[in-house]
Amino acid sequence: MRRPDKAGGKAAKTQRRKTLKRRNAPKTVRRRSSLATGEETNVEQLTRELAEAREREAATAEVLKVISATPGELEPVFQTMLENATRICEATFGTMLLVEGDAFRRVALHNASPMFADFHSKVPVVQPQKISHLRDLVETKRVVHIADQATVNSDDPITKYAGARTVLIVPLLKENDLIGAFGIYRQEVRPFTDKQIDLVRNFAAQAVIAIENTRLLNELRESLQQQTATADVLKVISRSTFDLQTVLDTLVQSAARLCDADMASVTRPKDVDDAYYHVAHFGFSPEWFELMQTNPLRPGRETLIGRTLLEGRVVHIPDVLTDPEYNAHKAQQLGEFRAALGVPLLREGTTLGVFMIARRTPRPFTDKQIELATTFADQAVIAIENTRLLNELRESLQQQTATSDVLKVISSSLNDLRPVFETIGQRAEKLCDAEISVISMVDGDQIRLVSVNGVTEEGVDAVRRVYPMRRDDETVTARTIRSAAICHVPDVLADALYQTKDAARVSGFRGCLGVPMIRDGQVIGAIFVARRQPGFFVDGQVQLLRTFADQAIVAIENVRLFNETKEALAQQTATADVLKVISRSTFDLQTVLNALIESATRQCNADQGTITRKVGEAFFRSAAYGYSSEYTDYMRETPVQMDRGSVAGRALVDGRIVHIADIKADSEYTFSPGLHLGNFRTAIGVPMLREGVPIGVLALTRKEVLPFTDKQIELVSTFADQAAIAIENVRLFESVEARTRELAKSLEDLHTTQDRLVQTQKLASLGQLTAGIAHEIKNPLNFVNNFSGVSVELIDELRQALTGAHLDNKLRAEISEIADTLQGNLDKVVQHGKRADAIVKNMLLHSREGSGEHRPVDINALVEESLNLAYHGARAEKQGFNITLERSLDPHAGEADVFPQDITRVLLNLISNGFYAATRRTAEGNGGNYEPTLAAMTKSLGDRVEIRIRDNGTGIPPEVKEKIFNPFFTTKPAGEGTGLGLSISHDIIVKQHGGSIEVDTQPGEFTEIRVILPRAAVPLPARS
Repeated sequence: MRRPDKAGGKAAKTQRRKTLKRRNAPKTVRRRSSLATGEETNVEQLTRELAEAREREAATAEVLKVISATPGELEPVFQTMLENATRICEATFGTMLLVEGDAFRRVALHNASPMFADFHSKVPVVQPQKISHLRDLVETKRVVHIADQATVNSDDPITKYAGARTVLIVPLLKENDLIGAFGIYRQEVRPFTDKQIDLVRNFAAQAVIAIENTRLLNELRESLQQQTATADVLKVISRSTFDLQTVLDTLVQSAARLCDADMASVTRPKDVDDAYYHVAHFGFSPEWFELMQTNPLRPGRETLIGRTLLEGRVVHIPDVLTDPEYNAHKAQQLGEFRAALGVPLLREGTTLGVFMIARRTPRPFTDKQIELATTFADQAVIAIENTRLLNELRESLQQQTATSDVLKVISSSLNDLRPVFETIGQRAEKLCDAEISVISMVDGDQIRLVSVNGVTEEGVDAVRRVYPMRRDDETVTARTIRSAAICHVPDVLADALYQTKDAARVSGFRGCLGVPMIRDGQVIGAIFVARRQPGFFVDGQVQLLRTFADQAIVAIENVRLFNETKEALAQQTATADVLKVISRSTFDLQTVLNALIESATRQCNADQGTITRKVGEAFFRSAAYGYSSEYTDYMRETPVQMDRGSVAGRALVDGRIVHIADIKADSEYTFSPGLHLGNFRTAIGVPMLREGVPIGVLALTRKEVLPFTDKQIELVSTFADQAAIAIENVRLFESVEARTRELAKSLEDLHTTQDRLVQTQKLASLGQLTAGIAHEIKNPLNFVNNFSGVSVELIDELRQALTGAHLDNKLRAEISEIADTLQGNLDKVVQHGKRADAIVKNMLLHSREGSGEHRPVDINALVEESLNLAYHGARAEKQGFNITLERSLDPHAGEADVFPQDITRVLLNLISNGFYAATRRTAEGNGGNYEPTLAAMTKSLGDRVEIRIRDNGTGIPPEVKEKIFNPFFTTKPAGEGTGLGLSISHDIIVKQHGGSIEVDTQPGEFTEIRVILPRAAVPLPARS
């Protein structure tokens, strides 16, 4: 019968706990005789338990020793466990089973009967569904304890062949997963105790630990082996950088050894074929390898390699003989393989080949072995890729070195193509594995040879005899240039159309390649390389030759640009020199034209030159270079005839460029001095145009018959344009300068007019204000003057009245004193009143506006009239006045457009001041030898007229000279001057007439007033 394992276990534990309590219980005071018997029994039991515990510990220690002594080996551990378990648990025999898929495999057997041992060897794998106690174990994952197996299933092999009756099966659990079973059996019906069951459980736990340790140790060993193999392969890869074969051989040997395979190989394609060949192998016979080399593989399902290539993934065939699609029977017979595994060599999704391992027996590869084979395949890809990259790097380095050499030659031979072509030919031969190189250039309809390398002297002569060749010739170079595409001929001797087979035989070339040199869509040449063996050049070599062709184009273009730059630089230098002359000689047109014709003659490789320009109504040759002095003098004096008889005349008539290759062969050329004195044959004339109209001609001539090139004609046109610009600049400058002068004068007149208008308005306003003030003051002033005069008369009457009055002397004296004082005061009032009256009169005079119009007046007559008026007025005012008058009137003084009355007022004021200064000096000198003199002078200044008034009076001190034109400033005594005369005169001359007034004086010597008036005055609006 079956016994639950948990119940038994609990009972054993309870019994032990009770026993321990009895052993450890305290002694009572009273001793009984019955306790002695119980104690003896307890001692026996404890002794037995101690012996059992020591036996279990010894068994456990023995198992642990076996585990530590046999790392990675489970069979000795299992045998030791079974032996100790059966012995300690008093069982007859024992078995150890491990889960294998859905079944159990017996891995250990102890003390079993020969019949059961024979059955075990024949049936090592047991299906649990057919054995009840194993089925229960799988379902419950718990201990199965059967007291009598015969009562459960007497046909069970364990009962039938081993005679087992009591059965104990303990599960081997790893993280609750069933991985095996530990079984002990008795051939009699005697159930196992709980302690025995616990012991077997302990052995089961140790078995699980041993199994896990062994698994981890084996995995560690496998990993170490793989890492060692990988390290060996990587060492080989690192040491054999460019030797791919050594790396692949190492890989297949390591893969076969670590994947437990008998043979291995690596399959790769060749460069010029889409078939795959075994390039490295291990374990195969030489006969098999020879068969594979003559029968390459292609994608398809009939072979392992083909299927792997077709599917692009791992293909595993456990047995090729049972695979319905496998059809490479001859290869299988020579190779003697059954199980096969193919791993594609993949790089970025592209299949580079197949890594294959195989066995002679139909035993499938495990997942780890497949994974390991994949790792080796990856390493093969790395090795292949490294080798490819290194080869490409080496080729690239060689190409870059060659390119650098070519570029160095290009940079050092800016104007010489021969060294460049020779270097390109030499490098092309070396890097394209060629023996011959030829570089050709297109020259019109022909092709000429520029460089040949790599052939004997006889071969060079044979190649040179082919040139110059035509575009339609049947040669590789002509085909390349004609088609503007790469021409690839594997064997020229086998080409029926190839024309120069003799040159090929002599030079010894067969396989040929031609690459065109194309610039801006036009073929300008070709590079040709050839080998002595027939065959094609690979794509990399074709691309390299294209690069050399591009470099040749760069060199050709550099030389062209260098020459053009040199020419352009010379032209720009000449142009800059001309522009410098133009900028430095803005007004010197002749210097500019001389520089232009000299530069044009030199830059265009001419011998002589002239520049013709319009002078007045005719055209003259204004500048010449390179001609004889006789011919130069003749040209300068002789105008150009507007006809077709000369180069300049024809260019002026036609208005376009005239180019005469030989004037002696030109029937229209009739300018005989040019034929005899000029000594030239070729001539060109370029018209200088302004708005489409010729304003001159730049002509160049040569003493020999040598027409000018297009670039030279273009350059002559440039110089002609510069000459036209220079002439036009001078004309415009002169025009602008004249116009500027006109505008400056107009602006000056405008400013003068504006100032006069503004001043006139100010004077009008000031005049109105002055007149108003003067009128307001004059009435009370008249009242003061009149009543002061009446008061003087009244004082006189008072005195007369007091004469007849009877007054004492004292009173009369007091009255007489008061009257005298009053008389003196009234005299002062009268005196100052008269001065105030004079000021008011002058203010009224200042505010007068004259006639309100100006008119032309004879200046001399005006001065003469003013002199007479002033002289007679002074004599009438002061008796005994006498002064010498001197006149120096310019008969050409003429008329001036002025306000006559205002100018007369100015002259009268100036003359009166001169009279005053002369009279004052006479008075200060008390007569003597001094003779007062006043001189009046006039002088014509063209559009202006000058009037001078000079006296030999007292002169004016410097500090007074600065103030004499200020209003109300005077140096005369009180009552003799108002300080308004010169102020009014300044305003009339400067502000009203736009003239000037200046003072020149020497104290004690003279004073001279200089007045300058414009002849034509700007009309001013009438003053209100």
